[in-house]
Amino acid sequence: MTITITGASGFVGQHLSKHLADRGHEIRGLSLRSADWETDLGDGVDVFGDAVVHLAGKAHDTAGTAEPEAYFRVNRDLTQALFQRFLASDARDFIYFSSVKTVADAVDGTLDENHPAMPKTPYGQSKWEAEQYLSAQALPEGKRLFILRPCMIHGPGNKGNLNLLYQIVSKGIPWPLAAFENRRSFLSIDNLCFVVASLLEGQVRGDVDDAAKGVPASGAGLCGGVFNLADDESLSTNELIRLIGEVRGRSVQLWRVPVGLVRFGARVVGVLRLPLNTERLGKLTENYVVSNAKIKTALGVEKLPVSAREGLRKTLKSF
Repeated sequence: MTITITGASGFVGQHLSKHLADRGHEIRGLSLRSADWETDLGDGVDVFGDAVVHLAGKAHDTAGTAEPEAYFRVNRDLTQALFQRFLASDARDFIYFSSVKTVADAVDGTLDENHPAMPKTPYGQSKWEAEQYLSAQALPEGKRLFILRPCMIHGPGNKGNLNLLYQIVSKGIPWPLAAFENRRSFLSIDNLCFVVASLLEGQVRGDVDDAAKGVPASGAGLCGGVFNLADDESLSTNELIRLIGEVRGRSVQLWRVPVGLVRFGARVVGVLRLPLNTERLGKLTENYVVSNAKIKTALGVEKLPVSAREGLRKTLKSF
């Protein structure tokens, strides 16, 4: 199978390209950075090969310095243009990587695919508008559209909040946010690659709506759909800090600084543009549990290949 991947040079793109290549697929990287990307793509119906995996996009800016319009230009407009080229091609599958943040910035309970979309940020809004556009297009017979909404992705080479927590524990700095009781979902890059390969290779059973209702598989395969992606288990940030300590082979100190005091401090350092601003504090302490039941039902599996703790250990050992 020949698979075109946008954003192939990024963290997810590098892992996914290798995983699919190791399974015998031909990978074509497509950069959308150039204004002439459509010209560079060339003409003809075979420009994409068999499938398009659209990873490229403008990631959420925790510093809050990005212009809102930049998100819509990249996440919405480029997706629309790419999808139109897909519709005119011979490629069968289009896999669009959205985000759980398209639906909700905060979650009470567990987030599933039936949750109404209420994005609050330009990032989430631009992704949601891209989703709406894709879902509204009529698909020619034989084509499939998958919209995947991953939660926080991690793996070897990953940067961001996990690396920040790792550095805190490694330096022996007490964890001052232990008073926050939370649970959140993560997504191992290995589980992400497993899902994408399974979708592309047709390792699915029945129609997703029928499967979700327990209807026996028809054998016709999955036609497409919207799916959350997350590991099977959720963890608290305190559990994650302890796990980092296990990986580093050192004890950790959990300080229960009053929640109100921490939030006030985060607002102050946010004004001063220091590392722990209000948004980053939210990411470290929020409740954000994501259900992966729908994708597992579609794939016909009880568990994803890598447990949450196993995947996190692999990521942490790579730092």
